[in-house]
Amino acid sequence: MINKFATVYAGHIDFPDHGQNATPANERRFNNDQLAGVYDKLEAIAKTMDRFGFDTLWLAEHHFQHEGYECLPNILMCAVHLAHVTKQLKIGCGFNITPMWHPLRLAEDFATADLLTKGRTVFGVGRGYHSREVETFGAPIIDQNANRELFEEQVEILFKSFNSESFSHKGKHYTLPPEVPYRGYQLKELTLVPRPVNRPVECWQPVVSASARGLDFMVRHNIKGAVGGGAATMQGGPIQAYKDAAARAGKEWKLGENLMVGVHGYIGKTREEAVRRLVPLYEEHVKMFAPLGFVPGLTPDQIAAVARRGNWDAAGVPKVEHFMGLGSWFAGTPDDLVVHLKGIEEKYPGMEHINFSSPLTTPKDIMLEQFQVVAEEVMPHFRGSSVHAAAAK
Repeated sequence: MINKFATVYAGHIDFPDHGQNATPANERRFNNDQLAGVYDKLEAIAKTMDRFGFDTLWLAEHHFQHEGYECLPNILMCAVHLAHVTKQLKIGCGFNITPMWHPLRLAEDFATADLLTKGRTVFGVGRGYHSREVETFGAPIIDQNANRELFEEQVEILFKSFNSESFSHKGKHYTLPPEVPYRGYQLKELTLVPRPVNRPVECWQPVVSASARGLDFMVRHNIKGAVGGGAATMQGGPIQAYKDAAARAGKEWKLGENLMVGVHGYIGKTREEAVRRLVPLYEEHVKMFAPLGFVPGLTPDQIAAVARRGNWDAAGVPKVEHFMGLGSWFAGTPDDLVVHLKGIEEKYPGMEHINFSSPLTTPKDIMLEQFQVVAEEVMPHFRGSSVHAAAAK
C-alpha cells in the first residue's frame, strides 16, 4: 500500500522560456550566478517538503551542465546541509553515479553523511547516461558492457566495505588494498573509517533496461529499484521482471515490493488547465532527454526535430497525452491524481513508495505550490500518509 511520498529535484534553474518554441537545449548557456542559484532553490524545496510531511527528497548527481537542467554535482554534500535545515525529511541519492567515483571514496563520503545526518541520507547508485560526464571522469559509458562491468565491481566493493569489519578485494579493475608495505607490515586488509551507522545500508538504483543480469544483481545485493519518472517511462514490464528476479533468488516479494514508481505531472484546478501548463514543461523534458535515448519510441528524425526550434508536429513527435496514457506523466485535478495513484496501488499491491515530481525546469514557486496541493489534497487519501502537523498551522 502506498504510504511514502517523495519527489526528485535534479537541480534545474528557473528557465526564462520553456517548450519547443523556446531556446533549443544545446544553445542554452547560463552564467555562474544563475547556475549556483539552484542551492537556494534546493533549500526552499527541502524546507517546504519537510513542513508538509513528505518522506524523501531525491537528488541527482550531474556535472558540467551549463545548460541549466541538472546542476548538483555532489548530492552527499547537499544531503548533509539539508539535514541541518530540516527536521525529518530524508535526502535520497538518486543517484550517485558510481563509475565517476572511486568506490571507497564514495563509501567514506556516504558513511560520513549517514553519521552527520543521523541516518537521513538514503544511498543510491547508478551507471550514468551522460557521456560528457562519465567519460570526462575517465570511465566508460559509450561502451555499455564495460560500464556495467565496472559498475558491478564497484558495487561489490561498496557493500564489502559497508558490511565487513575488514575486507580485501581482487578484481579486474581494483586490487584493494594494494600489496604494499605499511608501517612495518605487509598490507592485506582495509577497514572503512567510518562505516555507516545504519546497516545493512538501504540502497536504491534506477530500473531502466530491466535486463535479467541487472535485476538479478540488484536482488542479490537487496538493492531497491526506482521505476519511471526522470529519464524512463513507467510500464508494468520492469515491475514484473523485478519480482521475477526476486523469485529466482528464492525471495517471495509482492508485485511492486521494494520498488518506487515515478510520475511526472502537473496538478491544476481542471484537467484542461493542467495539460496546458504541463505541455511546455514536457517539451523541455523531451528537448533534454530525447537525444540521450530516454524518450521511448522516438525515431531518429523525431530526435533531430526536438533539437531544433518548433515544428514538432511535422515530425510526428508524440504529445504529452501519449505518455500520460502510459502512466509516467499526469495532468489533472487532485482528485484525478488520487484515482491515478489508487490505480497504481491496486495494480502493484507491494508498492509503498510514490515519487510524484514536477517536471524538469518547473519554476520554484510552482513546485512549492504543487507540494502543498499533494500534501493537503492527495496524501491524506493513502494509509500511513498525513500532512505534517506544522503544515496545518
